Amino acid sequence: MRKMIAILAMAGLAGCVEPQPDPMPPTCGAEGLQGLVGQREEVLASMTFGASAVRVIRPGQAVTMDYSPGRINFELDRTNRIARVFCG
Repeated sequence: MRKMIAILAMAGLAGCVEPQPDPMPPTCGAEGLQGLVGQREEVLASMTFGASAVRVIRPGQAVTMDYSPGRINFELDRTNRIARVFCG
């Protein structure tokens, strides 16, 4: 019974850990481009971005899992509309 109480006490303390700041905060500028969500892919052709790299991700497309804080990603839905804009 004592072991059970100790385990429950330690589990309760695990929720008290302060969240750590992101060691690599996003720097691609995606937060300022959220208004593009819902727009057609074609709007990207006429735009310039301050990001070090731009990646367009189509449905079902394989993408690398590497994280690049300066890269902006545009994830498209099946109708070629921008579904998500994020750094990485």
